[in-house]
Amino acid sequence: MTLEIARTINQIREKVALKRNEGKTVALVPTMGSLHEGHLSLVRQAAEQADIVCVSLFVNPRQFGPDEDFDTYPREEEKDIAKLEKVGAHLLFAPTPEEIYPQGHSTSVDIGALGTILEGEHRPGFFTGVATVVTKLLLQVMPDKAIFGEKDYQQLMVIRKFVRDLNIPVEILSGETVREADGLALSSRNAYLSAEERKVAPFLHHFMQDIAKACSSGETQQARELLNKAPDLLKEAGFDKLDYLELRSSETLSQDHDNEENRRLLAAVWLGKTRLIDNIAIL
Repeated sequence: MTLEIARTINQIREKVALKRNEGKTVALVPTMGSLHEGHLSLVRQAAEQADIVCVSLFVNPRQFGPDEDFDTYPREEEKDIAKLEKVGAHLLFAPTPEEIYPQGHSTSVDIGALGTILEGEHRPGFFTGVATVVTKLLLQVMPDKAIFGEKDYQQLMVIRKFVRDLNIPVEILSGETVREADGLALSSRNAYLSAEERKVAPFLHHFMQDIAKACSSGETQQARELLNKAPDLLKEAGFDKLDYLELRSSETLSQDHDNEENRRLLAAVWLGKTRLIDNIAIL
C-alpha cells in the first residue's frame, strides 16, 4: 500500500474519516522525524493494534528552549518516507509549524507538578510544549490508540496524565526502548556524537544497569553509593555534565519509592554537545 501524505489538518481528518467509513481502526505514532529502528518498532506495534497506522512527523518548536537544537535537529523527510513505506505505514501527517500554530495561537496545556521535575527542571517549558502539541495531534487525528516509546519515560507519564485529565478518548500504549548492541538507547540526537563520544556513550547504560542490579538484589547501600559517586564516575568515563540520575516511583515519578516494588532509574547526561537520556525499570 502506498503511503498517503497529508500536509494540513483538513487533509488528515478527511483521510482518517474515509478509513473510519470503511470500518477501520486507527493508531497514531507521533514523531519528530529522523526515524530510526526505535520509531519503526512503534510503527510495527501500531500495525498489530489497529487496521490503519498514521505517523506524524513534526519538529515541534514549542518544546525547544532558546538555546536548544531546534534549527539543527535532523530533518530527513524523504528518507523517513522511504522507511515508513517499507515498514507498512498507511498515513503520514507532516504539517508545517504554521499549520499547527497559526498566527495568534496562544493556548497551551500545563501539566502541573509532573512537568517540573527531572526533565522539566532542566528544560523549563519542555513538557508544556509536548503536552500542547500531542493534545493537538490527538484531536486532529482522533486515533483509537497512540503509541509512544519508553525511552522518553517521563514524557510517556505526562501524556498519560493529560489524556486522562482531559478525557481525550484515546488509549495510550508504550513500546520498549530499542538499543544498539552495546546498550546505547537509539535516539535521533545520537547523530550528534563524534566517533570518540560514541565509544563513551554506552557507559551510561552499563552504569545504570549496575545500580539497577544492586537495587533488585536488595543491595540498597551499594546502590546509594553508586548514585552518590555518579557525577565523578561519569566524568572519569568521559561525560561532561550530569543533569540527573535518580531512582523514582515508576507509577508517579515520586521520590517516595522505598516501599514500592516497581521503580524506575532515570538519567540525563551531557556528552560533548549531545544530551543523552535513558531509564531502566527496577522490578
